[in-house]
Amino acid sequence: MDKGAWAARAVPGAEFAVRVTPRARRAAILEEGGLIKVAVTAPPEDGRATAAVAEALAYALGVAKSRLVLLRGATSRDKLFRLD
Repeated sequence: MDKGAWAARAVPGAEFAVRVTPRARRAAILEEGGLIKVAVTAPPEDGRATAAVAEALAYALGVAKSRLVLLRGATSRDKLFRLD
């Protein structure tokens, strides 16, 4: 995915429901039925997969990863991020 491909969605206060697939062969982001699916190569240990998801989502939105706040799902596959 290109950097900033979802820049139109980068509205302050927007929330993104994400389903994570850790330890994937290849990192990817796609959307199915309003749910964003993110595959990351990082393992789900010590928050590494969550950090990789935040980085990938920020890259797709074209914003700094520090602007994404994890609202829910620190240890779950289903996460909710808010853009500040």
